[in-house]
Amino acid sequence: MESENQKVISEAEELPRTIVRRVVKEKLSHDGDDMSVHKDALLAFSESARIFIHYLSATANDICKESKRQTINADDVLTALQEIEFSHFLGPLKASLHEFRQKNAGKKAGAAKEKEEKKKRKLEELSHDSGGGERVENEDDKDGTGHA
Repeated sequence: MESENQKVISEAEELPRTIVRRVVKEKLSHDGDDMSVHKDALLAFSESARIFIHYLSATANDICKESKRQTINADDVLTALQEIEFSHFLGPLKASLHEFRQKNAGKKAGAAKEKEEKKKRKLEELSHDSGGGERVENEDDKDGTGHA
């Protein structure tokens, strides 16, 4: 029974095989090798990555708690990488993080602009539906009847 529980937990935490396969194959193709990867090797890569993620997240969580916060941020992860002696990943990770933030900032600016345009269109529709906008008053209409 305990073995079944461990297997269920492992399956729930398992990284998607297609993504692991793609990452491994990408790395192998960058090195110029056209190598196939056995199923057992993919499982070993996946399990290694899962363990690394657990270790890194636990370390980042400790750093976050030391700072008396409840939300892990990117700086906590970067500090955790240094703490577990993987500082050689910091350069590429910071570059990826910077690129992600720039793309995200562009999306946020675009979304804000789109939201503002929708708001304007809605206001225009409402003013159009409620009688057509501006009312022109006749200066000679002293009693408000619409006649001079």
